[in-house]
Amino acid sequence: MGLSAAAPLWGPPGLLLTIALHPALSLRPAKASAPPHRDYCVLGAGPAGLQMAYFLQRAGRDYAVFERAPEPGSFFTRYPRHRKLISINKRYTGKVNAEFNLRHDWNSLLSHDPRLLFRHYSRAYFPDAGDMVRYLRDFADRLRLHVLYNTTIAHVTLDKDPRAWNGHYFILTDQKGQAYRCSVLLVATGLSVPNQVDFPGSEYVEGYESVSVDPMDFVGQNVLILGRGNSAFETAENIFDVTNFIHMLSRSRVRLSWATHYVGDLRAINNGLLDTYQLKSLDGLLESDLTNLALVKDREGRFHVTLKYLLEETNQTADAITLPQDDNDNFAMRDAYDRVIRCLGWNFDFSIFNKSLRLSSGGEFSKKYPLVKASYESKGSRGLFVLGTASHSVDYRKSAGGFIHGFRYTVRAVHRLLEHRHHGVPWPSTEHPITQLTSSIVRRVNEASGLYQMFTVLADVVLLKEGATAFEYLEEFPMQMLAQLETITGRSAKHGLFVINMEYGRNFSGPDKDVFFYDRSVGHIEDAWQSNFLHPVIYYYRHLPTEQEVRFRPADWPLPRPTAIHHIRGGFPDRLDGPSGAHSTSEALPGELLRHRFAKLLCRVLFPVRPNAPEAAALLPAGVPENAGACGQRAPSSAWSRERAPAGLCRCGQAPEGQHPGSLETSLTLREAIDRC
Repeated sequence: MGLSAAAPLWGPPGLLLTIALHPALSLRPAKASAPPHRDYCVLGAGPAGLQMAYFLQRAGRDYAVFERAPEPGSFFTRYPRHRKLISINKRYTGKVNAEFNLRHDWNSLLSHDPRLLFRHYSRAYFPDAGDMVRYLRDFADRLRLHVLYNTTIAHVTLDKDPRAWNGHYFILTDQKGQAYRCSVLLVATGLSVPNQVDFPGSEYVEGYESVSVDPMDFVGQNVLILGRGNSAFETAENIFDVTNFIHMLSRSRVRLSWATHYVGDLRAINNGLLDTYQLKSLDGLLESDLTNLALVKDREGRFHVTLKYLLEETNQTADAITLPQDDNDNFAMRDAYDRVIRCLGWNFDFSIFNKSLRLSSGGEFSKKYPLVKASYESKGSRGLFVLGTASHSVDYRKSAGGFIHGFRYTVRAVHRLLEHRHHGVPWPSTEHPITQLTSSIVRRVNEASGLYQMFTVLADVVLLKEGATAFEYLEEFPMQMLAQLETITGRSAKHGLFVINMEYGRNFSGPDKDVFFYDRSVGHIEDAWQSNFLHPVIYYYRHLPTEQEVRFRPADWPLPRPTAIHHIRGGFPDRLDGPSGAHSTSEALPGELLRHRFAKLLCRVLFPVRPNAPEAAALLPAGVPENAGACGQRAPSSAWSRERAPAGLCRCGQAPEGQHPGSLETSLTLREAIDRC
């Protein structure tokens, strides 16, 4: 009876009641589930994206790389169009030091696997782009990096959430409508939008990205190339032996990389047209603002260059348009052209980023690069970092941050920043006794590739311990973030610090500069501040500079004015050590590095070598006479005479007979300690 009475509850009416009452089975629309979450999302599986993926994977972090193509390095499957890279692949240096060899290997990414050095993928000094594609494929496969191929991120927006690391999540949507959520967004998409200039007739122009690469298509033609970078000269190099002539037009003068020391300027491997122009073989280079010009197509399909204002002032047919040569027979572009080719470089693609991210361009870089801080974090969104070529606004035309041999180190710096910010891992450092200070500096300036490639951008930092008995050595820290060093690294800088940087001379390039000038090689250590070549510079600060001091530093200075500064003359072979492994006394650093004595290095820094040097003059301690000589011959100021020496300063030398080296440390003045050492 009870069973039959309960039966209707399990029949159809009871089932409907159960469905209606059970929240999980309700027919009402359920709230959409959260998209798949990753702590780190990397956009792009090019060199920068793969480099960041490597560091994230080695640290055991939760990440994913999104790549629109079916394999990594898709940019190099098409570009450069004529397939020869301008990044050098120097396979032989005579050295076995892996760090030193990376100075001359501009294609390898950083990894623990010696098989993943680019020297194993090409024998050519300037490799083929196909070798780069093969290398990046192996890099991703051998290291088992987490890459989602054939996934095009079409839109990126913010989802504010106080529980997120940065107060918001980044929501990424792919071409199929699949959403992904991440806490940190790392954009490594490079520059992919061709730069175009809008002027009358620009619709007749062929783009570098699509123009024929077959020289036979240009036989006997007159060609005008718009632009004056490596892509323009690369295009000219491919066809200049079959054309009637090539004219190259740009708003700025040619910049030669060997003169500017900027690897993005015209490289010697591409400058054949410059040779034919200077030797008067019909080809030519011209300067003009492209926005002031116009192209007119005649009945034969050839193109004439005229001035924009002449086109705007008349309503005549195309064949009757006034041309500059009608009034001026000295107009350089009076001949008609069969082809006009645009080679004006690339811009960053902002189109996929929602306005809520405030990822924007501006200033002198216009639409080319997104605006980022010196830490490579977006100025508009915390937790959004720009990596690789797209981050080049930080050091545009100054260093190598837009190229593999530069950004492999800036990517590592960003990863170290993230490790401390989100996982409490301090910036890597090594601790040494103070007697090893100079030997540590010499080793790094002789071998380090990151300092060498990212000069004036990344610097080593030496943090003195209390009493100057020991120090911590931090490698490749972003110089412009020096004021925030303690926050970024988790290290203390309370007892003074040295910053070791590589710099070119103040007058190494410019329109009126001759890089081969007669007195360019400085032969005396006291003149090292005049060196025009890449050389180490040591800055000493008693305290960390403030953000205001960094921001308003003197013009052309990479850092605020230090307490003292010391330039080390760079030698011809870019080495500061002699045949025996110690620094030659006739080279950049005097005996203080030969003998590895901290106090003598401190002497050099605190008492500048040349008081008449423009940058040293303002740094001399108060009271130092203007005609002061070298460190050991200079009278100190009264302030320096009274200042107490750091404990342990004389440990590097010999204490007075019968006394322990550290017994009188606290009673010595700084000058007395230096004299005793």
